[in-house]
Amino acid sequence: MTDERPTVDGRHPARVLEELVAHALRLAETWPEWDGRPLRVADRVYTPHKAVRRLADHLLDHLAEVEARLAGEAPLPDHWHASASTTPADLAPFTAEDLDEARSRLTRLAQIWSVRLRAIDDERLDRAEDAAWTLREVAHHLAGSAFYADAVGDLSKRA
Repeated sequence: MTDERPTVDGRHPARVLEELVAHALRLAETWPEWDGRPLRVADRVYTPHKAVRRLADHLLDHLAEVEARLAGEAPLPDHWHASASTTPADLAPFTAEDLDEARSRLTRLAQIWSVRLRAIDDERLDRAEDAAWTLREVAHHLAGSAFYADAVGDLSKRA
């Protein structure tokens, strides 16, 4: 994690993640239109498969962190390659079937997050633990994962 603490707004953290996934899936509905050319953003490239992979990986990574912390365990160290890595699978065509799979994967992750976060009281969501972000801050940090979907964007508007 970076040293900069995430900005927290008045939304419940479960709502933040539900909205994140809904936003990504709205964009993903246009991705079967993808022409196969990776989209460059700064020094990285993105594709529909990579956007889904990175969003799912980020949600999974921080879900494991939250569950470990709630169990009193140390979270596993971060060894993800993140968006620096583009795999051959990332370059595959993105079909209607891929969209269905992404929808299933991401909505289930959002549901797990939502159920978990709604079961945690405000005191625990906001409890400071050493230099770690609060659990509420972790959820709000994940809202930034919209970047991956936004990097591919709405392909129905692409010329």
